[in-house]
Amino acid sequence: MQMQRGSDELLSSGIANGPLTMSHSTPATANGNDTKKFKGDRSPCSPSRVLHIRKIPNEVTESEVISLGLPFGKVTNLLMLKGKSQAFLEMASEEAAVTMVNYYTPLTPHLRSQPVYIQYSNHRELKTDNLPNQGRALAALQAVNTVQSGGLTLTGGSGIEGLTLSGQSPVLRIIVENLFYPVTLEVLYQIFSKFGTVLKIITFTKNNQFQALLQYADPMNAHHAKVALDGQNIYNACCTLRIESSKLTSLNVKYNNDKSRDFTRIDLPTGEGQPTLDATMATAFGAPGIISSPYAAAAGFAPAIGFPQAGLSMQGVPGGALGPLALTTSAITGRMVGITAMPGHSVLLVSNLNPDVILPHGLFILFGVYGDVHRVKILFNKKENALVQMADATQAQLAMSHLNGQRLHGRVLRITLSKHQAVQLPREGHEDQGLTKDYTNSPLHRFKKPGSKNFQNIFPPSATLHLSNIPPSVTDDDLKRLFASTGCSVKAFKFFQKDRKMALIQLGSVEEAILALIELHNHDLGENHHLRVSFSKSMI
Repeated sequence: MQMQRGSDELLSSGIANGPLTMSHSTPATANGNDTKKFKGDRSPCSPSRVLHIRKIPNEVTESEVISLGLPFGKVTNLLMLKGKSQAFLEMASEEAAVTMVNYYTPLTPHLRSQPVYIQYSNHRELKTDNLPNQGRALAALQAVNTVQSGGLTLTGGSGIEGLTLSGQSPVLRIIVENLFYPVTLEVLYQIFSKFGTVLKIITFTKNNQFQALLQYADPMNAHHAKVALDGQNIYNACCTLRIESSKLTSLNVKYNNDKSRDFTRIDLPTGEGQPTLDATMATAFGAPGIISSPYAAAAGFAPAIGFPQAGLSMQGVPGGALGPLALTTSAITGRMVGITAMPGHSVLLVSNLNPDVILPHGLFILFGVYGDVHRVKILFNKKENALVQMADATQAQLAMSHLNGQRLHGRVLRITLSKHQAVQLPREGHEDQGLTKDYTNSPLHRFKKPGSKNFQNIFPPSATLHLSNIPPSVTDDDLKRLFASTGCSVKAFKFFQKDRKMALIQLGSVEEAILALIELHNHDLGENHHLRVSFSKSMI
């Protein structure tokens, strides 16, 4: 995807006020009155919380454009220029915009099956207060803000499509139509995990249709995924996703196998030949007692499937017509959605690290937010790079999707799957200056206990941190001073009203929060209490 600023970025609304004047000394704003192209007022590709979106199909609604930004944070403003097939989307923070651009750089998003192109805008904020025809955009934004602030009794009025929410369940019911190629549980996991933490998946066949129930940790994740993915194709012109909210609020998974999976319980048996759905859900969905093969509707297609880096490869397709499918991956797409992992690939390559300050322990703590880190190796001859081995491929995918594009020690992290199957420890007698560490048996692993609540509290990096295990004698001033001692600025702090062992602290930026988490997670607060730090979805 082209990410440099396009010279065609212009704002025009037919208002006679003339162009907005900009200079290097004042923040650039876009107010819809601009009739000239702006060049050179900011350096190319410098991040901005305002994003410029091009090649938007005419029939696309405001809510569809907003849905592009929702998985990455709060959307605060929108300016649609339908005559020019363009839009400007303002995120609440620059960090959210950076994460969004980094995500869509290799994965071109689609609206109404057409590719759209996203780049940083030359403008620092949108000023649309006095513009005509902003009613739909304002209504869509107000609806989204109502949902994000926790009001779950929303109905889509004012012609706003795709934003109906009433008592949203964290469980989605998914039907795959036109099933010409096999769709597996792993495929669904990697598609839907882009929108939040997936806890459980159950697949089954009903009325000769491949269906699934999928449970998120957060109902908002389910809403965002439904808005973004409903009606999209997994492969070109086939395997269409039909998504609706389920009446169920939780799934009961008995077995971990190719038809069902509880990602919070690695201790579950495989239960070969046993029913996947429990009796209650089987009755609710009319599913047979023994779940039939999800490939029943795709007669003649073998279920063997692999995920090489170059794209999707299927075996057993008649005539070998497809061979390896080199598919462009995409989050909201008419093509394969975000399939990058090979089963068993649990080693990540982390690049663009700051070689002067990076240590294995820092990577262990940071990546440990998203899974149990077994080994870390900073490369001896190229200390900007490191290998991080997670407990399994699911945790590796989770860490990569949340941390790729985040800033650490002034550098933007680049994370990909490594070709290595495991991180090798140095041979005995061959020291590597402490650049390789084995954390396999570390007591700091967050996810070693099956069914741990930590699985339900995995969130993207944010400026607000969740603190727990705080002893009674520690005050808010003590904690503020502790975090300030790491060099970060404390913007807000509050204890939980019902449980003073927990608190939220808001820092100056996401990067500050990442550094504070690395430095202060497991910090000894006295009284045999070690501080637990994680990213929060809440704001103070």
